[in-house]
Amino acid sequence: MSEAGSVLEERRFGGVGVSPGIARGTVFVYRPDEEEPPMRLVQEADLPGEIARFENALIATRQQILAMQQRIAESIGAKDAGIFDAHLLVVEDRTLIDEVLRNLARDKCNVEHVFANVAGRYAKTLSEIDDPYLRERALDIYDVTRRVIHNLLGKERRDLASITVPVILLAHNLTPSDTAQLNRELVLGFGTDIGSKTSHTAIMARSLNIPAVVGLHDGSTQLATGDHILLDGYNGLLIVNPSDQTLWEYGELEIKKGAVEEKLTQLRETESRTIDGRHVILSANIELPQDLDQVFQSGAEGIGLYRTEFFYLNKTELPNEEEQYAAYRKVAESVRPHSVIIRTLDLGGDKFMTALHMPAESNPFLGWRAIRFCLERIDIFKPQLRAILRASAVGNVRIMYPMISGVEELRRANAILEECRAELRAEGVPFDEKMEVGAMIEIPSAALAADILAREVNFFSIGTNDLIQYSIAVDRLNEHIAHLYEPTHPAIIRLIRMTVQAAHAHNLWVGICGEMAGDIVLTPLLLGLGVDELSTGAALVPRVKRAVQALDIAACLELLEEVKGMDSAAAILARCEEVARAHYGELL
Repeated sequence: MSEAGSVLEERRFGGVGVSPGIARGTVFVYRPDEEEPPMRLVQEADLPGEIARFENALIATRQQILAMQQRIAESIGAKDAGIFDAHLLVVEDRTLIDEVLRNLARDKCNVEHVFANVAGRYAKTLSEIDDPYLRERALDIYDVTRRVIHNLLGKERRDLASITVPVILLAHNLTPSDTAQLNRELVLGFGTDIGSKTSHTAIMARSLNIPAVVGLHDGSTQLATGDHILLDGYNGLLIVNPSDQTLWEYGELEIKKGAVEEKLTQLRETESRTIDGRHVILSANIELPQDLDQVFQSGAEGIGLYRTEFFYLNKTELPNEEEQYAAYRKVAESVRPHSVIIRTLDLGGDKFMTALHMPAESNPFLGWRAIRFCLERIDIFKPQLRAILRASAVGNVRIMYPMISGVEELRRANAILEECRAELRAEGVPFDEKMEVGAMIEIPSAALAADILAREVNFFSIGTNDLIQYSIAVDRLNEHIAHLYEPTHPAIIRLIRMTVQAAHAHNLWVGICGEMAGDIVLTPLLLGLGVDELSTGAALVPRVKRAVQALDIAACLELLEEVKGMDSAAAILARCEEVARAHYGELL
């Protein structure tokens, strides 16, 4: 307090804004129950009972994770729910479980104490390994360990879902499980001491549309529950006891933001056409048929990416052809006359199916996943292809294969598709004989060989998220190197340009369905590169549409010529932002 005892001094904590928005209210400092489980010796005769307790706790934990995963899949999508596949692997890890059982027999003390020690050692070892994937698993083990121990002790978890009044959450760190529990109506925003823009927590915050700031260092130790704060997810600021001047400034910002949002809602029935008349198809990405309401509200021109992993995640049995056909047809009929592009199964990497028991891989993102998996498991691939073909009878269905690295994979996939066509013809089942087939360009080899691949397909869809990661060799979920994840890296721009040129030379159209499609700072660059379609999350469609409508192709081509001579990702990004601000500064 000041000397007068009436005015609290404003304090500011700087971090990294990872989910846009402004939140104002009282803070709730979350400090999870980290107590060490007590140790007690047990008799030899009691060991079977301890083993039974352990097995029951693992079963309960698995059920809790599956329930949470299902809830996330239904509310914000299978992509975010897939984060918890790694948690299921921890519960089923025989190496960890067997070591717990050996230590239990040797030490003869209560199983929660044994489990905490063993799991703690595993997490510590993984956290110190110079491999981003394994370090990420250390957090998974920590998260699951907390849950198993609570189940063993029969204690209620300190549940963030039980928050009953609106608060801004502040913590040293939030695990994916913590974030999954957040009530969007009561948690106005959150901040953490650690984390990066590409962490699981940050990704989920954006999916939940909750303002968030990470990297606040010691914020959670400096504040107390009940403090009044303002959280700025745009600029990465946490402001304690904001002054009247600060509140006025942010109030003005909110008024401007509200006015912009109101204008954006009026764009729903308009076309995404540039000032000089070029039409850029603007589509939405979906994971579930339930996502269609958002698509209609956004004014999108159909579905540019229908992810189909949801049918396979957390299922004890493989989905059959009929189940998939019904879902695909429903989506196709709903968006008609616009089209829907259905991506074939993209399991592996960070997405696993419980029923398949896919083997653990030391580097799963370079392993048995996506089209590679499907070409090996034709028993899974063909029912999906048949379902998509049958849905194509509606007349507006397209199909595309993920993670194509070369023409042989593409030809093999098309050969299996042709087998399915022949079977359906023989059975007298209708389908669209002219259904367009596309390849996703998300591996550098595919971009470099785009002129070869273009002879085998009808269109390309560039998955920029993976293209950037594979090209620059950067794991964007690794906070130590996340800064190297640069969409404007000169190599990325060249790969996109090469892909577009190869496609247009063969009279194919090219879409982008990665995060670059929804980044309005990059819209002028993408239009200059000649991209024909942009597909993004439904919530971003109005903003991208407004950006397209404010641009002219001449300015976009001029920007492209400028950046072609630049050698710095930061300089290219800055120039893109200058052009964006000049044409639609109110959106930024």
